[in-house]
Amino acid sequence: MSKPNPDVEIVNPPNMLQIKIGGPISAGDLHLIEKAEDAIKDLRHEFGNWLEEEVQKLEDAAKAVREKGLKGDEGEQLFIRAHDLRGVGFTYEFPIITRLAASLTKLIDMDEKRQQASKALALAHVNAIRAALSQNIRDTNDAVAAALAEELEVQSSEFAKPWDTD
Repeated sequence: MSKPNPDVEIVNPPNMLQIKIGGPISAGDLHLIEKAEDAIKDLRHEFGNWLEEEVQKLEDAAKAVREKGLKGDEGEQLFIRAHDLRGVGFTYEFPIITRLAASLTKLIDMDEKRQQASKALALAHVNAIRAALSQNIRDTNDAVAAALAEELEVQSSEFAKPWDTD
């Protein structure tokens, strides 16, 4: 083993997150977390209804896109609805919907993209989301859903490459 170099000093920065949250979780905090988890379990039976409402909003936006295209407010509204679904799909126990909605948002998340994006590809995402909910397909354990999600993601990613900053 080599000798420590006296010219080198190792500085460990303080854990600011730990300081901000106030240390380890207390028993009282754990109790509050358990109560919140129980409340969510009590609401679980509503998840399907809430997700249905969100998918209906997406389909309403898609109807406007079918009629007028993605370039105006219609495309913006479709993006907003897809963004909302991306956030709630997993929470409502439909991670496949989160995945499909994320792919759609990647396709139309900027006005410049909506100017050039394929309306058919955007609407294919909407149809896939509806199918997942209607058929109660929650994740990629369904081979067809997995293949469809993969293909939609590939096409969205390919289209979005010119805008990628990574």
